[in-house]
Amino acid sequence: MEATITGSKTIPISPNTKLEEILNIFNAQQKNKQAVKNAPIKERKAKLKKLIDAVNEYRTRIQDAVYADLRKPAVETDYAEIYNVVAECKHAIANLDEWASAQEVDTPMLFIGSSSKIVHEPKGNALLMTPWNYPFSMPTQHVVAAIAAGCTAIIKPSEFTPHTSALVKEMLGKVFAENEIAVIEGDHSVSTELLKLKFDHIHFTGSPAVGKIVMRAAAEHLTSVTLELGGKSPVIIDETANIDAAVKKITWGKFLNCGQTCIAPDYILVHDSKQQEFVTKLRDNVNKVFGTDPERSADMGRIINNKHLLRIKGLLDDAVSKGAKIELGGQINESDNYIAPTIIDNVALDSRIMQEEIFGPILPVVPYHNTEDALNVINGKEKPLALYIFSGTNAKQNFWLDNTTAGGTCINDNVVHITQPNLPFGGVNNSGIGKSFGYFGFKEFSNERAVLKALHSGSVITPLWQPYGKMAKFVADFMIKYL
Repeated sequence: MEATITGSKTIPISPNTKLEEILNIFNAQQKNKQAVKNAPIKERKAKLKKLIDAVNEYRTRIQDAVYADLRKPAVETDYAEIYNVVAECKHAIANLDEWASAQEVDTPMLFIGSSSKIVHEPKGNALLMTPWNYPFSMPTQHVVAAIAAGCTAIIKPSEFTPHTSALVKEMLGKVFAENEIAVIEGDHSVSTELLKLKFDHIHFTGSPAVGKIVMRAAAEHLTSVTLELGGKSPVIIDETANIDAAVKKITWGKFLNCGQTCIAPDYILVHDSKQQEFVTKLRDNVNKVFGTDPERSADMGRIINNKHLLRIKGLLDDAVSKGAKIELGGQINESDNYIAPTIIDNVALDSRIMQEEIFGPILPVVPYHNTEDALNVINGKEKPLALYIFSGTNAKQNFWLDNTTAGGTCINDNVVHITQPNLPFGGVNNSGIGKSFGYFGFKEFSNERAVLKALHSGSVITPLWQPYGKMAKFVADFMIKYL
C-alpha cells in the first residue's frame, strides 16, 4: 500500500532583512567586539542571568510561538526548548570563571626561567545559522556560548518558523544591544549575503549539503566553523537487549518533535531473534502513547511544511514500492502537515529511506543475523551524528562501541546525551565538525592563545643564536640526546 495524502498548505516564512540593515549591524558589531572582549567575566555572567530572566518572562509566548510553527505540545517545548536554554545559562554561570581562567602549563628543562600559559580569548564576531526543528533552543543556546566566550554575534534563524524567529528577535533585543547580539530574519538569499561577510567564526546547524556551502563560503575568509549536521543515526538492538525498555525509550526519542530531531533514531537494526517481538511491542506502545487515531493526539506534532511532508512521503512510497511493509501508520494529511507515527518492516537496503536522513515520524526496522551484517550496514554509510546501542552485557556494548564511529552514543537509551552538560555534542566528518554546549561550546567560540613569558633580558636559547659555533653544536647535540 502507498501512503495516502490529502489537502494543501502554503508555507509561511519570515520577512527578509534589508541588506543595508545587515551591513549596519555587522559593522557595529565589528567596532564593538573589542570592548565586549575586554569586559570582565562578571559582566558576561550578568548577561546570562538577564537572559534567564527574559526566557522565564517569555515562557508562555515561547510555547505559543513554537506551537504556531510546529504544533509542538507546551510541555515538550518546556523540556526540549526552554529548559535547555535555562540549563545552558546556569551551567555557564557556574563554570565560567574556571573556563575563562588562564591555564598554566609545565615548563620543560629547555625553557627554564620562562613561564607558559593558555589564554582563552573570544574569536570576535560570530554568525549563528540555526534550523527550524528546535526554533527557540537552537539559536538561544548557541548565543549562550557566544556570550560566555565574550563574542558579538548575529543570529540567522530559520525563515520556516516565523513566529518563533520573530519572538527570539524581540526577546534578545530586550536583553542585548544590536552591536552585541542581533537577529537577522529572512530566507536563503539573506543567508547568502551574510556568508559573504568576514566573520571571525561561523556556527551552522543543518544538513550536510548546506554545511558544505557554508564551509566553502567560510574558506573565502579562512573563517573557522562549527558544523552541526546530521545523517542516519542507527539503533542497534542485539539479542541480549531488554525489548520492553527499548520500545518505550525509542517511542519517545523517535517521535519527539514528530521525528524532526537531528539525533532521532533513523533506523533500527534488530537481531532477527528479537525482530517480531520488537515490532509487535513497538506498535503496541505507539498506540498506547498516541492512541489509535494519533492525528487527534495533543502530543503529536506536525511536519514543518508541505515541502518536507512531500519529501518524507516520497521516501515512504519508494520503500513500499521496493517491498517494505507498513506495520503501523502511513496516514498523511497534507492540509494539516500531518504524518502518522509509522513503522515499516522488510525494508530494502537500497531504498531511498535507507540512504537519506528521514527527519520525520517514520521508523524502518531492519533485521540482522550476525554482527558482521549489522556492522556492514552502519559502516557502509557516512559516520552518524548519533548511534544507539540496546544491549544487556558489557561485552556486547563494548563490541559495538569499538567497531563503530559516531558523534555521540547512548547505551540503553537514545537522544538524552544532548542534555548532559559535561559531554560534547557534535558529529564527525559528514555529520559535523566541532562540538557544542557547555565548556565545549565555550571553546568553539574561543581562541586558545599560547603565551610564553621569557626573562626580561637574555633568552634560554642564547647559545643557539647565530653565528653558529662549537657551543651551538654542543647545545644542539645535548638537546637531541637528553631533552
